[in-house]
Amino acid sequence: MRPMPRPVVLGVIPARWGSTRFPGKPLAVLAGRPLIEHVWRRARAALCLGDLVVATDDERIRTAVEAFGGTAELTSPQHPSGTDRVAEVARHRRADLVVNIQGDEPLLDPAHVEAAVRPLLEDPGLEAATLAAPLDEEADWQSPHAVKVVTDLTGDALYFSRAPIPARRSDAGPAAATPLRHIGLYVWRRDLLLAIAALPPSPLEQSEQLEQLRLLEHGMRVRVVRVGGAAPGVDTPADLERLSRHPEFRA
Repeated sequence: MRPMPRPVVLGVIPARWGSTRFPGKPLAVLAGRPLIEHVWRRARAALCLGDLVVATDDERIRTAVEAFGGTAELTSPQHPSGTDRVAEVARHRRADLVVNIQGDEPLLDPAHVEAAVRPLLEDPGLEAATLAAPLDEEADWQSPHAVKVVTDLTGDALYFSRAPIPARRSDAGPAAATPLRHIGLYVWRRDLLLAIAALPPSPLEQSEQLEQLRLLEHGMRVRVVRVGGAAPGVDTPADLERLSRHPEFRA
């Protein structure tokens, strides 16, 4: 009996020019290279990816990506989210699984990409996966900028929120749930991604401004894979300056 072919995994890095807090962020220079190149090189090291594409709304970004040997595709400037941009690329490419990789994490761990993909390779009934890490700082737990997630006993997401969840009582005991910070790397079955992208924003999604809630509101299973920590991202020029002092980027 002939073995089943291994699923084709497509990685997509959405990268738009018009960030409110940092316009042109993908081309900001870090250690002599544009930010998007650092992300692309790290993602390329994930052995599970059969192909990797930068999805952008700007010709300058596409030109820069092609200059360092990457593959880039121009997408509509009207997309409201990175998921919609990823879906446009996935719509006309051959893939079984699609990985949405954040374009502003130059210290992305390739092993995290592989860890997120693995559950969908092992469980044909699973529809999507994402990552989370222990959340230890009280300030982060309280902050609406740190997205929290709670899971069921199998590791599937119950809810994502900007609110501090789960509530922590002083008498909860040692078996109480560990607060988890969501890490915004997603793996989707391609058909699910295209179906979800075609749906309007859902009520909880609009309330929390978290697009991953659309999956839960439509009854989809999202496996949450726990990793040791999140790579620091770049939201502002100050973040880029701090990262430039990281040992990885010192000359």
